[in-house]
Amino acid sequence: MFVSDRMSVPAVTIKPNTPFQEALNLMRERQFRRLPVVNERGELVGIVSERDLLYASPSPATSLSIWELNYLLSKLHVKELMTEDVITTTPDTFIEDAARLMAENKIGGLPVIDEQQHVVGVITETDVFRTFAQMYSADHSGLRLTISVPDKKGALAELSNAIFDLGGSIVSVSTLYDDKTGAYVLIVKVEDVDKDQLVDTLESLGDHVINAHEVLRGDGTQPSFEPLDLKPVQ
Repeated sequence: MFVSDRMSVPAVTIKPNTPFQEALNLMRERQFRRLPVVNERGELVGIVSERDLLYASPSPATSLSIWELNYLLSKLHVKELMTEDVITTTPDTFIEDAARLMAENKIGGLPVIDEQQHVVGVITETDVFRTFAQMYSADHSGLRLTISVPDKKGALAELSNAIFDLGGSIVSVSTLYDDKTGAYVLIVKVEDVDKDQLVDTLESLGDHVINAHEVLRGDGTQPSFEPLDLKPVQ
């Protein structure tokens, strides 16, 4: 999955000479936390965040009058508050690479630019969270299992065949590597299969089912069965 599949388009942008109050009002109206700043040719020249604008707002403890405040704010423009060194991504970047970039730099969003430095979209942490939830089929009912499997070829094929042989189907599957144990941890959601029967089958294959419970739907409903009382992998 690429950034282009999840980014918000068209991107809402502002110009360097946009007044401070206009930018702040736009953010509040559209519920944005950041806005790319572009020049007359549509090229990215900076980014301004809600925090930048709020920091520029006067403190309640100021001794200035309301008229003085309004005058000062009317003279303040985005170019005086924006960050010029912008971290960006491209439409053909993998979604996980964009997520890693945001996490490493502790930022909540990235302007998406083309080869001409034009802003073609914006991807935010909310877009990434939605993708994450979809990958795990959070809105889909099923049996959710966390399984530790040996680091060997064909482990996933064995798992798939076992589920198929029991009449089940895989709704979603994700893989994590456990540095401590040297094993892979699979998070799998399946449907149309008996929980106890599947757990017994997987354990007989040499997999370790860390957790298994039924998920009725993705709205916060509690599992219909208690999680299995199994010890973590040693």
